[in-house]
Amino acid sequence: MKKLVVYLFICLCLTVDSNAQEWKIGLNETVPPFEVVQKDGTKTNAEALKGKVVLINFFATWCPPCRAELPRLQAEIWERWKSTGDFHVLVLAREEGWDKLDPFMAANNYTFPVFPDMERAIFRLFAENTIPRNVLLNREGEVIYQSIGYESKEFDKLIRRIDDELKK
Repeated sequence: MKKLVVYLFICLCLTVDSNAQEWKIGLNETVPPFEVVQKDGTKTNAEALKGKVVLINFFATWCPPCRAELPRLQAEIWERWKSTGDFHVLVLAREEGWDKLDPFMAANNYTFPVFPDMERAIFRLFAENTIPRNVLLNREGEVIYQSIGYESKEFDKLIRRIDDELKK
């Protein structure tokens, strides 16, 4: 039993350390250039989002933690701040296209902006693996908050951070 506890502790330490290394962009760094394309062909890029507080969420429709997080993103973030002119949400589906996104969004009554990231082009700017992920940008386009995975308390911190940033 003692060996098992030691083994689990070592694994936990390695996981925490590897999570710290998983981000390609650190806090207070400027988000790299990227562009998302809406279904109608309209394009949005990182530069155009400057001046707004931006939440970037990476998910997949098959991911259980993502599926636990998205209802909160809809209800507690999107519904709360969607009408403010200085907040924007980009929800990016890793390796999934409109063929999966449209039915998923409809089945769950999600109305937040979602975009395919079929080749992980945008995801790769931030990380190599592990979803869900949240990246919060300030009005200058700098990363001010990041999270990996979904935990209720961590999501609460994200909400507080958005609220604080929008009050500035």
